[in-house]
Amino acid sequence: MTDETKKNGTDENINETVLDLQAEMDAAVAEDIAEEAAAEPDPLDILKAENEKQRDQLLRLAAEMENLRRRTARDVKDAKAYAVTAFARDMLSVSDNLRRALDAIPEDKRTEEIKGFIEGVEMTERSMLTGLERHGVKKIEAEGQRFDPNIHQAMFEIPNPEIPSNTVVQVVQSGYMIGERVLRPAMVGVSKGGPKAEQPADAEKPE
Repeated sequence: MTDETKKNGTDENINETVLDLQAEMDAAVAEDIAEEAAAEPDPLDILKAENEKQRDQLLRLAAEMENLRRRTARDVKDAKAYAVTAFARDMLSVSDNLRRALDAIPEDKRTEEIKGFIEGVEMTERSMLTGLERHGVKKIEAEGQRFDPNIHQAMFEIPNPEIPSNTVVQVVQSGYMIGERVLRPAMVGVSKGGPKAEQPADAEKPE
């Protein structure tokens, strides 16, 4: 083999080695690029996540605004319904005094001369209670009802074996509601010693 032939063979080997090295380097670079691409999040995924985050924040804000609107509406409604509470309580005291004045007049003194006066006082009392009723104040119908500590105030007990126990048998002072609240409980006398009162049909049964 001549020197030239050997030289050519050596050059070919060198070229092959260079090509192999170049291929390996290209593969390594391609692998690095692929790894970097895989490590970096997809911009579309980033946009989707950000959009979902903002959507969640908007839903939460909308829910908070709706709750605020409902609370405000309830507060305004309560303010309108119960704004006259103190005034109504004072007017009930006036009505009580009118009733006491009428009750203090003995039957034998109710002559024709004062009949007009009595009718005028009674009309004033009715007008006052009617006005209060227009503002949500209603009388508690207590007599004959089962005693309820939420709306009744027991002043005394009346023994009566024929009436179920804890039945309101006498109203000393009328009670009133304003809206769904007790403006003034009814002062009552309740029965004692009779049969046990029946539970209301819609009363909750123990589990």
